[in-house]
Amino acid sequence: SVIAVPDSPGPRDFVLEQNYPNPFNPRTTIGYSLARRSLVRLAVYDAVGRRVATLLEGVEDEGSHAVVWDAREAPSGTYFYELSVDGRTAIRKTTVLK
Repeated sequence: SVIAVPDSPGPRDFVLEQNYPNPFNPRTTIGYSLARRSLVRLAVYDAVGRRVATLLEGVEDEGSHAVVWDAREAPSGTYFYELSVDGRTAIRKTTVLK
């Protein structure tokens, strides 16, 4: 389920997709697309808001992208992954089942 999405009424600068598979163990793929070259950060947080992983941080070209999260070290539970693009964010929820 979507927690927050870009709030611009115009065209979307980016799209954060639901990870697949979900729930998962131990790896999942997180897809996103960018309308233009952008500064991007993709991070994962636990249910109390602690960052448990930074999957990507840097400049990415426009187009579709995918990042794999290997959660072998993460306990079972609910997590949130956040995509920040040029200061705007989108968040989605995922579940690790072990």
